[in-house]
Amino acid sequence: MATARFTTFEGTHKTDDGVELYTKTWKVSGDAAKARMLFVHGFSDHCNNYPVFFEHLANQGIDVYAFDQRGWGRSVTKKHDRGLTGPTSRVLADITSMLHTLLPTPIPLFIMGHSMGGAEILHYASTGPSEILSQIRGFISSAPLIALHPSTRPFRATVLAGRLAGRVLPKFQLVQKLEPKWLSRDPEQNKLWEQDELCHDTGTLEGLAGMLDRGIQLESFKVMPRDSAGEGGKIRLLALHGTGDHVNDFAATKAYVEKSELSDKELRTYDGWYHNSECFSPLLLLLAGSYAWVG
Repeated sequence: MATARFTTFEGTHKTDDGVELYTKTWKVSGDAAKARMLFVHGFSDHCNNYPVFFEHLANQGIDVYAFDQRGWGRSVTKKHDRGLTGPTSRVLADITSMLHTLLPTPIPLFIMGHSMGGAEILHYASTGPSEILSQIRGFISSAPLIALHPSTRPFRATVLAGRLAGRVLPKFQLVQKLEPKWLSRDPEQNKLWEQDELCHDTGTLEGLAGMLDRGIQLESFKVMPRDSAGEGGKIRLLALHGTGDHVNDFAATKAYVEKSELSDKELRTYDGWYHNSECFSPLLLLLAGSYAWVG
């Protein structure tokens, strides 16, 4: 059995408002790393759901820095904190806080987000602090929550009602269960996800409204990255989405990438693939050196 070329360690990161976020790092041994990546997980998710993916990246020379967002995973210590993400400004501030721990960087830095996290990094690429964006080599958005699949999309009136309720009772918790059978084509993986207590399906009115609002802003093209903002005066975007995704709408991702005026953008589509980790396999080759962003 081959010896791992990386070490893994856990920790915590304290944000500017005193909240401790759980962190986990897959660090390439010695000085062999050729890139580093911050990973942002999705709704009812946590960073320890992707160990095989992160191990592959580390073995290919990519340091992986992941964290459980506030309200999710091991960043929750009490049940009443479940889904307590705060508004969009807070969500993006937490990403900035994490990035500050990785900057300045001697090697290329990427951000990858999946699902809810995929939409968050699109917002970050569009609205993040210029002094941070100018140090990021590229953004990777996997199955982003630009729009829910048409079969599960709430009526706009429902979204508006939720937004109003969120202003009155922002911390009110609401369970929004994801359908396990639509997560991947592997029943065993879906079963593990369903049994995972850290995937608690619990949002707050404020957090859920913010999540849907972020999608609406992306779907309506009101939030779009500027080509001049990234490292070297260029935002680089790679989007990944399976056409069989019944959680988030593939068509919305396709439309967003097509509408984008970025000069360095790519949409990789996977015929019939579902929402979760299947989309990550092709990325291993891209980040291992075959994609022009790395190195």
